[in-house]
Amino acid sequence: MHFKELNLTPPLLRGIAERGYTELTQVQEETLARTLQGEDVAVQSQTGTGKTAAFLITIFERMLATRPEARKKALIICPTRELAVQIEGEANLLNTHLGLSIGCFYGGVGYATQLGLLKNGVDIIIGTPGRLLDLSDSGRLSLKDVGYLVIDEADRLFDMGFLPDLRKIIRKMPERGRRQSMLFSATLNRVSRLVAAEYLNHPVAIECTPEQLTVDTITQELYHVKSHIKLNLLLGLLKRDAPRNVLIFANMRHVAFRVAKELEANGYRSFHLTGDLPQNDRSRIMNNFMAGKFPILVATDLAARGLHIDDLEMVVNYDIPQDFENYVHRIGRTARAGKGGKAITLASEGTDDHLEAIEKFIGAKIPVRKVTDDMFARDLSLEKMPKHGWGRGPRPAGGRSGRGARSGPRGDGRTSRHHSSPRH
Repeated sequence: MHFKELNLTPPLLRGIAERGYTELTQVQEETLARTLQGEDVAVQSQTGTGKTAAFLITIFERMLATRPEARKKALIICPTRELAVQIEGEANLLNTHLGLSIGCFYGGVGYATQLGLLKNGVDIIIGTPGRLLDLSDSGRLSLKDVGYLVIDEADRLFDMGFLPDLRKIIRKMPERGRRQSMLFSATLNRVSRLVAAEYLNHPVAIECTPEQLTVDTITQELYHVKSHIKLNLLLGLLKRDAPRNVLIFANMRHVAFRVAKELEANGYRSFHLTGDLPQNDRSRIMNNFMAGKFPILVATDLAARGLHIDDLEMVVNYDIPQDFENYVHRIGRTARAGKGGKAITLASEGTDDHLEAIEKFIGAKIPVRKVTDDMFARDLSLEKMPKHGWGRGPRPAGGRSGRGARSGPRGDGRTSRHHSSPRH
């Protein structure tokens, strides 16, 4: 189905066309069929399927169909600052010819700009729970005239402990029968369903990919390798595949920092993105990566939550996620909007339980690839590392990361008897 068949307002259709959207994705088609009629929905859809455009188009179209003096505000709640900024960017592109006002509200930055937006009036409010609640409690943000509510990435909101804040925010809004509400989640787990039942008005459940949570166009590969030579294998895989851009996930902040530095020492321009970085630095790094100014970003799950890159070629799980649902979130950063991509997972000792949980969740085995000696590359970071380590980055407890044993005296990764880790 094409967007022009939806009989949307011409200025909105123009913005959609200029954004490059022609055909609706499954989640857009099923969602818009309900939401454009004013119904509430609870939608299960993996990342990269177009859900952001689905709820933005709903809000824009229904707002434009209302007289300005009777128009209600829209509130979009999401778990992280990065995701809020991403949604704001998408909204601004679709809003090019509409003239609606859009504001983004999140913590970690000063209040002046955000208070200025509220003073001038905002039609669409996008924000994280903490800052939204703060502004509301201080009387700067009124939620009494919210007519549209979106709860985005609900599962992540609840995982991060935002359910109490969400409840407080919703209690400040008109009751569910006097607003349209939409909940989106990668998985409609028990908590998501309870929240939908409690705060949405007879929501229609839409499950676009209930049986298969990973995208068909993602090539998944799993390599078993000892942790002390994991970087050597990563370097070899990067050399073999030569991706234009790659997002590498680490479980810990100090690991993300270290891997980015090691890749830089091996000739790969890379940066790390972790939650302890100042917001301005995080925004700059994220924007530069999405603009293609450097090819490799090493990030933790929380820091990368808002990254939506249309042409990301590869995702690497340097560490296997301890939360099985995060595997789906991570690899879903590639192969977006129907395009192909590759997801590589490096499994080290002690990760069998994580793998079992992931494969049970996605309902499939991740294809295992044999590791051979010629797949390893020499790690030049061992020769370039400063005497006292990499500097100000966070270090693991005890001050040692086990790096010295990774590739032997020559640093060439030729320790073949170690890189095989049988799978149980």
